[in-house]
Amino acid sequence: MDITSIEKKLKALEANTKAEFGIMTPQHMVEHLTLTVKISYGRIKIPEFEPSEKQLFQKRALLDSTMEFPRGVLAPNMKAGELLPLRNSSLDEAKKQLIESLTGYTTFFNSSPDASSVHPRFGKLNYSEWEKFHPKHFKHHFGQFGIW
Repeated sequence: MDITSIEKKLKALEANTKAEFGIMTPQHMVEHLTLTVKISYGRIKIPEFEPSEKQLFQKRALLDSTMEFPRGVLAPNMKAGELLPLRNSSLDEAKKQLIESLTGYTTFFNSSPDASSVHPRFGKLNYSEWEKFHPKHFKHHFGQFGIW
């Protein structure tokens, strides 16, 4: 993950930026990405599970191809029209937390390159798989607000 590039893109995001699709606000989107990054380096733990055949197919389809992250996919355990409560006091604070989580991700995998963590839909992912997932996920959500 290129933190400098992400920081530059985040500068263009304002609290009143309208989404081109979906129901998230800019702050919800940034906080959602932060949670996902924290999951990827074990800062937030997801219980291990065995992915279904469908989930394994979706994992391979997304990670082993040029396929874009699809619109309309709900975050695991979310219902349509539902958003998590905001955790930060402002969008600027949320942006800061995202950059800190990306730094933690980089530090973690630099010191533990063989580590893996549980993705809530795909099961265990290793570093190279997270490195395929995150750019597509960020592009999808940054594109949602026209900052990609």
